[in-house]
Amino acid sequence: MTITGEIRGRRPTGPRFRITSLEVLCGILVLALIFQSSLVRLLDVRELRTGSTVFVAICVQALPFLVVGVLISGAIAAFVPPSLLRRLLPSSSALAVPVAGVAGVALPGCECASVPVARRLMQQGVAPAVALTFLLAAPAVNPIVLVATAVAFNDTPLMVVARFVGSLLTAVVMGWLWARFGKLEWIAARALERLPSHEGTSRWAVFLESARHDLVDAGGFLVLGGLFAAAFKVLVPVSWMNTLSGQVVLGVLVMGLLAVVLALCSEADAFVAVSFSSLPLLPRLVFLVVGPAVDVKLIAMQAGAFGRSFALRFAPLTFVVAVLCAVVTGVVLL
Repeated sequence: MTITGEIRGRRPTGPRFRITSLEVLCGILVLALIFQSSLVRLLDVRELRTGSTVFVAICVQALPFLVVGVLISGAIAAFVPPSLLRRLLPSSSALAVPVAGVAGVALPGCECASVPVARRLMQQGVAPAVALTFLLAAPAVNPIVLVATAVAFNDTPLMVVARFVGSLLTAVVMGWLWARFGKLEWIAARALERLPSHEGTSRWAVFLESARHDLVDAGGFLVLGGLFAAAFKVLVPVSWMNTLSGQVVLGVLVMGLLAVVLALCSEADAFVAVSFSSLPLLPRLVFLVVGPAVDVKLIAMQAGAFGRSFALRFAPLTFVVAVLCAVVTGVVLL
């Protein structure tokens, strides 16, 4: 066969059209516009309206702080050398854990922001116990959260102190427990991989790529957590909460679980807690301490960042420690 024959027998190898998530999204939007009136009639149900409102509210509340978190994460990857972090933190994990807890005051964000930052700290060589302490402390002890709590509980100033102490104690205890009993194999390998060298690459390019990657990675799990919280809001009657008046022990357990499933942003949860006026202060303090430490959207984001094996161990233990720390703090201060 001649060369010309071979060339004629070959099929052209030009670029082939591939259907990606962008084309799927555009198709869904086009269909939604075409069948808009039919969809409105089909979805005009009170429960669906309530659930969609809750879902949108959670995502809108959390997204700005998630963006702040991924920007900080990108800045750490691009501009902070690992040697600097190791010099700033004590060499002993037992001493570095409380330092990381207090450092959480400096990050004005919610729990969505702390997840990508904690993963980036691990990738920079920071001990997991220290990074996880920061993850739990940052969304609960920063000034914005404390000011919001003071405004909501303006007639009970000790609630601000109790929330700060209970949340910081939760973060430090969890950090010490992880330092003593935690195992690296429980954390997904991708969360522990050291960042590659960026010699010859623009630091701003590294910053943008790291932030974009973390935003896409964490955003999907934020949506998943918001769906869980919206389903709970629709399926559980509000009247059930009225039966907890005067039952402190049951109120503590229920408010702890409620904080997990409602998945409120830590900047807004104080205004929800103060609305449960029929409950004593102690169950409401448990609600404020547990929420920023463990909720459905945070569990989903942790599973995405650190792996399901990590989340299945870390989340239940965090819940128990948060409830105990909140109860002890409340009994002493409230």
